[in-house]
Formats: sequence, structure tokens, C-alpha cells
Amino acid sequence: MKYYFLVFLFIVILCTQRKIGDADKSQNAVQKVIVIQPLGSFKIEQAQKVLAEIKTINPKVVLRSNISFAENSYYKPRNRYRADSIIKSLKNTIGEDSVIVGLSNSDISTTKDKIKDWGVMGLGYKPGRACVVSDFRLSVKNKSQQFYKLVLHELGHTAGLPHCKIKTCLMRDAEEGNPLDQEKSFCKDCKSFLKRKGWQLI
Repeated sequence: MKYYFLVFLFIVILCTQRKIGDADKSQNAVQKVIVIQPLGSFKIEQAQKVLAEIKTINPKVVLRSNISFAENSYYKPRNRYRADSIIKSLKNTIGEDSVIVGLSNSDISTTKDKIKDWGVMGLGYKPGRACVVSDFRLSVKNKSQQFYKLVLHELGHTAGLPHCKIKTCLMRDAEEGNPLDQEKSFCKDCKSFLKRKGWQLI
């Protein structure tokens, strides 16, 4: 009987230490430097606004000068740029401590299922080191607000978040539409995940 009690006590202590260790890791998590990279003729005023907004969740953010789109990213038949090619090019311009988001006013696309060139608002791999967003398909009325939500959505993917089923969450799947006005913030679960990654969310 005494033997079983000691085994039980050992298991309880082990589990407690593991939880404390996980909590310490969460508290010590450091969010990566977010690099904002305007592409093509993206408006500098718009990029500076994104910079100011991101600083509210991470002070370690850098705004770079505009660069041209990667040469192999232009898809001439539809006059737009391949998001996957842009991401591949961007991720080679940063260090391991950073994640980069490309900002575009031009239309972007990717391959979806059997459709070779599918227009998108943004693209980010989970997890990943780079993502790209475009305001080309956003509502004219709420473009600035929608654009920032889109930036957070794709950065969420790079942190490792999948799409969320909660309709008001920023990680909601667009499902071939534009539900950004319905999205309010990250849901409780997505917010907890990002906090563990070092995001400074209220």
C-alpha cells in the first residue's frame, strides 16, 4: 500500500513540475521581430499606419523601404503576382529571429486545389517566416481597418494558427468571400495561443 502511495505521489509531483515548466516557457516566450516590407508602389502612408498598429501588439517591428516584386512572381495572363513566389523570396531576406509580411496594393494569387491561379487577399503558411497581404480585394469603405485585420490573420498563420470556426475571430476562413467586417478580434483560444508565442494581446 505504501509503495502505491509513493508511486502516486511521484506522478503528482512530476505532473506539477511539467505544468510549471510549461507556464515558465509561456511567460518567457519572445515574439519575433515583425518586418514590414512594402512591395512595388505600395503607399508609404499606408505602411506607416500598419507599423503604428502592429506596435500595439509588438514593439519589435521594423518598416523597410519599398522593394520590387520578385521577378518570377508576376503572372502576366491575369496581371497579378503569385503570393507563393513572393513569400519564397521574402523569407530569404530575414534572420531566424524575425517574420516578414509583404504589403501589396496589387492583386495576388496562389494555386488552390485544381485551380492554378486563384485570387486571394493574403497568404501565409503555418508555421512560417513570411506572409503577404493585398488590399486589392478589400472593401473601399473600410479598407484600412480590413487591411490591418488581414495582416494580423496572416501573421497568425506564420505563428502556427490554423483557421478558426468562430465567425468573429480574426483567424476565420474567408471561404471565398470577405468576412473581415464581421471579425472583431482573436477568439479566446487563438489569443491564448498567440500569447504563448509572445504576442502582447490584451
